[in-house]
Amino acid sequence: MKLISATQLRFGIVGVANTLVDALGYALLVTLGVPLFVANFISTTTGMLLSFTLNRNFTFRAKDGDVRRQALLFFAVTAFGLWVVQAAIIFAVTAAFPGVNVLIPKFAGIAVGLVWNYVLYNKVVFRQRPVTAEPPVAEATHD
Repeated sequence: MKLISATQLRFGIVGVANTLVDALGYALLVTLGVPLFVANFISTTTGMLLSFTLNRNFTFRAKDGDVRRQALLFFAVTAFGLWVVQAAIIFAVTAAFPGVNVLIPKFAGIAVGLVWNYVLYNKVVFRQRPVTAEPPVAEATHD
């Protein structure tokens, strides 16, 4: 029995790549004097666009799907995961363990967000629909 599937491994590789693009882009932009909010917006957007492209084409190999539908669902799932799921986990861990190092709740939120993203990307955003054959057409009978 495999510990992780090939798809899950590709998902992890893509996650590392888009996280590096986000972090390094952010650091570079801030170093160049770009305001923090603008630098963060540009770097996260770039990371998200890379993530969509790589997850669609490499991780889930869903090139035949409707790209507009996939893009809308991807950004909705990702945004909800970042801004609601992750925030809820951060709040819950902080409330359950007052005084804990601030990175612990953040990493817990990231971990839950990764599972959230993988499951919804796999089951909803890039879902592989089985190819169905056209049903046979019944011939008309003449009485």
